[in-house]
Amino acid sequence: MCGVAGFLQNEGGEIGALQSVAAAMVQQLAHRGPDDCGTWVDAQAGIALGHRRLSILDLSCEGHQPMHSACGRYVIVLNGEIYNFSELRRELEPLGHAFRGHSDTEVALAAISEWGLEPATKKFVGMFAFALWDRTARALQLVRDRLGITPLYYGWAGKGFIFGSELKALRAHPDFQTEINRQALALQLRYSYVRQPYSIYRRVFKVPPGSI
Repeated sequence: MCGVAGFLQNEGGEIGALQSVAAAMVQQLAHRGPDDCGTWVDAQAGIALGHRRLSILDLSCEGHQPMHSACGRYVIVLNGEIYNFSELRRELEPLGHAFRGHSDTEVALAAISEWGLEPATKKFVGMFAFALWDRTARALQLVRDRLGITPLYYGWAGKGFIFGSELKALRAHPDFQTEINRQALALQLRYSYVRQPYSIYRRVFKVPPGSI
Protein backbone atom coordinates (compact mmCIF):
# COMPACT_ATOMS: atom_id res chain seq x y z
CA MET A 1 0.00 0.00 0.00
CA CYS A 2 1.38 3.36 -1.09
CA GLY A 3 -0.19 6.77 -1.60
CA VAL A 4 -0.26 9.16 -4.55
CA ALA A 5 -1.43 12.75 -4.85
CA GLY A 6 -0.95 15.75 -7.07
CA PHE A 7 -2.50 18.54 -9.05
CA LEU A 8 -2.40 20.37 -12.37
CA GLN A 9 -3.11 24.08 -12.76
CA ASN A 10 -3.23 26.08 -15.98
CA GLU A 11 -1.47 29.18 -14.67
CA GLY A 12 1.75 27.42 -13.66
CA GLY A 13 3.42 28.71 -10.52
CA GLU A 14 6.61 28.98 -8.50
CA ILE A 15 8.53 25.78 -7.82
CA GLY A 16 8.60 26.29 -4.06
CA ALA A 17 4.88 26.96 -3.82
CA LEU A 18 3.98 23.93 -5.96
CA GLN A 19 6.28 21.68 -3.94
CA SER A 20 4.81 22.95 -0.68
CA VAL A 21 1.25 22.11 -1.72
CA ALA A 22 2.24 18.70 -3.13
CA ALA A 23 4.14 17.89 0.08
CA ALA A 24 1.15 18.88 2.21
CA MET A 25 -1.17 16.69 0.15
CA VAL A 26 1.03 13.63 0.19
CA GLN A 27 1.82 14.04 3.89
CA GLN A 28 -1.83 13.18 4.56
CA LEU A 29 -1.02 9.72 3.16
CA ALA A 30 1.96 9.02 5.42
CA HIS A 31 0.16 6.03 6.95
CA ARG A 32 0.00 4.43 3.50
CA GLY A 33 3.73 4.75 2.85
CA PRO A 34 6.00 5.15 5.87
CA ASP A 35 9.26 4.21 4.12
CA ASP A 36 9.83 7.10 1.72
CA CYS A 37 8.32 10.32 0.40
CA GLY A 38 8.90 12.25 -2.81
CA THR A 39 7.56 15.14 -4.85
CA TRP A 40 8.23 16.38 -8.36
CA VAL A 41 7.07 19.58 -10.03
CA ASP A 42 7.24 21.26 -13.42
CA ALA A 43 6.48 24.89 -12.64
CA GLN A 44 6.07 25.90 -16.28
CA ALA A 45 3.45 23.21 -16.87
CA GLY A 46 1.84 23.75 -13.46
CA ILE A 47 2.07 20.05 -12.58
CA ALA A 48 3.00 18.59 -9.19
CA LEU A 49 3.19 14.90 -8.24
CA GLY A 50 3.66 13.36 -4.81
CA HIS A 51 4.20 9.83 -3.51
CA ARG A 52 4.37 7.98 -0.19
CA ARG A 53 6.16 4.67 -0.45
CA LEU A 54 5.78 1.35 1.27
CA SER A 55 8.87 -0.57 0.12
CA ILE A 56 8.06 -4.16 -0.84
CA LEU A 57 9.51 -5.23 -4.19
CA ASP A 58 12.58 -2.99 -4.30
CA LEU A 59 13.91 -1.72 -0.97
CA SER A 60 16.64 0.41 -2.56
CA CYS A 61 16.53 4.05 -3.65
CA GLU A 62 15.99 2.82 -7.23
CA GLY A 63 12.33 2.37 -6.34
CA HIS A 64 11.90 6.01 -5.31
CA GLN A 65 8.91 7.88 -6.75
CA PRO A 66 7.93 10.04 -8.54
CA MET A 67 9.87 8.03 -11.11
CA HIS A 68 11.04 9.11 -14.57
CA SER A 69 11.11 6.83 -17.58
CA ALA A 70 14.51 6.06 -19.09
CA CYS A 71 13.51 7.95 -22.25
CA GLY A 72 12.70 11.03 -20.17
CA ARG A 73 9.19 11.42 -21.56
CA TYR A 74 7.11 10.13 -18.64
CA VAL A 75 6.87 10.75 -14.89
CA ILE A 76 4.75 8.40 -12.79
CA VAL A 77 3.43 7.95 -9.26
CA LEU A 78 2.05 4.45 -8.74
CA ASN A 79 0.15 2.88 -5.87
CA GLY A 80 -0.30 -0.87 -5.68
CA GLU A 81 1.47 -3.76 -7.35
CA ILE A 82 1.79 -5.17 -10.86
CA TYR A 83 2.05 -8.90 -10.25
CA ASN A 84 3.37 -9.90 -13.66
CA PHE A 85 6.14 -7.31 -13.83
CA SER A 86 8.86 -9.99 -13.98
CA GLU A 87 7.33 -11.49 -17.11
CA LEU A 88 6.97 -8.06 -18.66
CA ARG A 89 10.59 -7.27 -17.81
CA ARG A 90 11.76 -10.41 -19.61
CA GLU A 91 9.67 -9.34 -22.61
CA LEU A 92 11.10 -5.81 -22.60
CA GLU A 93 14.81 -6.61 -22.13
CA PRO A 94 15.30 -8.11 -25.65
CA LEU A 95 13.71 -4.92 -27.00
CA GLY A 96 16.59 -2.87 -25.62
CA HIS A 97 15.31 -1.84 -22.19
CA ALA A 98 17.81 -1.89 -19.33
CA PHE A 99 16.70 -1.61 -15.70
CA ARG A 100 18.42 0.11 -12.78
CA GLY A 101 16.47 -1.62 -10.02
CA HIS A 102 13.86 -4.29 -9.39
CA SER A 103 10.60 -2.36 -8.98
CA ASP A 104 7.38 -2.97 -10.87
CA THR A 105 7.07 0.79 -11.37
CA GLU A 106 10.22 0.92 -13.48
CA VAL A 107 8.90 -1.95 -15.60
CA ALA A 108 5.55 -0.17 -15.98
CA LEU A 109 7.33 2.92 -17.31
CA ALA A 110 9.35 0.88 -19.77
CA ALA A 111 6.18 -0.89 -20.97
CA ILE A 112 4.41 2.43 -21.49
CA SER A 113 7.43 3.82 -23.34
CA GLU A 114 7.57 0.76 -25.59
CA TRP A 115 3.90 0.06 -26.31
CA GLY A 116 1.97 3.18 -25.30
CA LEU A 117 -0.25 3.70 -22.27
CA GLU A 118 -3.39 1.76 -23.22
CA PRO A 119 -1.67 -1.31 -24.76
CA ALA A 120 0.75 -1.47 -21.81
CA THR A 121 -2.02 -1.17 -19.24
CA LYS A 122 -3.88 -4.05 -20.86
CA LYS A 123 -0.81 -6.19 -20.18
CA PHE A 124 -0.68 -5.27 -16.47
CA VAL A 125 -2.04 -7.84 -14.03
CA GLY A 126 -2.46 -6.59 -10.50
CA MET A 127 -4.03 -4.03 -8.21
CA PHE A 128 -2.86 -0.53 -9.04
CA ALA A 129 -3.73 3.09 -9.54
CA PHE A 130 -1.33 5.60 -11.02
CA ALA A 131 -0.95 9.07 -12.43
CA LEU A 132 1.19 9.49 -15.53
CA TRP A 133 2.51 12.82 -16.78
CA ASP A 134 3.50 12.89 -20.45
CA ARG A 135 6.11 15.63 -20.77
CA THR A 136 5.93 15.61 -24.57
CA ALA A 137 2.14 15.78 -24.93
CA ARG A 138 1.83 17.80 -21.69
CA ALA A 139 -1.00 15.51 -20.61
CA LEU A 140 -1.89 13.99 -17.24
CA GLN A 141 -3.64 10.63 -17.24
CA LEU A 142 -5.07 8.66 -14.32
CA VAL A 143 -5.34 4.86 -14.48
CA ARG A 144 -7.10 2.38 -12.19
CA ASP A 145 -7.02 -1.42 -12.18
CA ARG A 146 -9.84 -3.48 -13.67
CA LEU A 147 -11.51 -4.40 -10.38
CA GLY A 148 -10.99 -1.02 -8.76
CA ILE A 149 -9.16 -2.54 -5.80
CA THR A 150 -6.80 0.41 -5.47
CA PRO A 151 -8.57 3.73 -4.78
CA LEU A 152 -8.08 6.93 -6.75
CA TYR A 153 -10.07 10.17 -6.49
CA TYR A 154 -10.01 13.22 -8.73
CA GLY A 155 -11.72 16.58 -8.86
CA TRP A 156 -11.25 20.32 -8.90
CA ALA A 157 -9.96 22.85 -6.37
CA GLY A 158 -10.53 26.37 -7.64
CA LYS A 159 -9.26 26.25 -11.23
CA GLY A 160 -6.89 23.38 -10.56
CA PHE A 161 -7.32 19.65 -11.20
CA ILE A 162 -6.45 17.49 -8.18
CA PHE A 163 -6.15 13.76 -7.45
CA GLY A 164 -5.18 11.45 -4.63
CA SER A 165 -5.46 8.01 -3.09
CA GLU A 166 -7.68 9.35 -0.31
CA LEU A 167 -9.99 12.32 0.12
CA LYS A 168 -7.86 13.72 2.94
CA ALA A 169 -5.06 14.35 0.42
CA LEU A 170 -7.41 16.42 -1.74
CA ARG A 171 -8.61 18.39 1.29
CA ALA A 172 -5.02 19.49 1.94
CA HIS A 173 -5.03 21.59 -1.24
CA PRO A 174 -5.53 25.25 -0.22
CA ASP A 175 -8.30 25.83 -2.79
CA PHE A 176 -10.34 22.74 -1.90
CA GLN A 177 -13.94 23.41 -0.93
CA THR A 178 -15.56 20.92 1.45
CA GLU A 179 -19.03 21.24 -0.02
CA ILE A 180 -21.13 18.11 0.51
CA ASN A 181 -22.66 16.41 -2.51
CA ARG A 182 -26.32 16.02 -1.48
CA GLN A 183 -26.91 13.26 -4.02
CA ALA A 184 -23.98 11.32 -2.60
CA LEU A 185 -25.27 11.90 0.93
CA ALA A 186 -28.60 10.38 -0.10
CA LEU A 187 -26.73 7.34 -1.47
CA GLN A 188 -24.84 7.01 1.81
CA LEU A 189 -28.05 7.07 3.81
CA ARG A 190 -29.76 4.58 1.50
CA TYR A 191 -26.96 2.08 0.82
CA SER A 192 -24.47 2.83 3.67
CA TYR A 193 -21.80 3.76 1.12
CA VAL A 194 -21.28 6.23 -1.71
CA ARG A 195 -21.49 4.51 -5.09
CA GLN A 196 -19.10 5.20 -7.93
CA PRO A 197 -18.37 7.55 -9.55
CA TYR A 198 -19.42 9.90 -6.74
CA SER A 199 -17.70 10.98 -3.56
CA ILE A 200 -19.16 12.73 -0.56
CA TYR A 201 -17.87 16.07 -1.94
CA ARG A 202 -19.11 18.07 -4.89
CA ARG A 203 -16.67 18.27 -7.80
CA VAL A 204 -14.80 15.17 -6.57
CA PHE A 205 -15.22 11.71 -8.12
CA LYS A 206 -13.77 8.19 -8.08
CA VAL A 207 -11.83 7.05 -11.12
CA PRO A 208 -13.92 4.13 -12.45
CA PRO A 209 -12.33 0.65 -12.34
CA GLY A 210 -10.54 -0.41 -15.49
CA SER A 211 -10.38 3.07 -16.94
CA ILE A 212 -7.88 5.66 -18.14
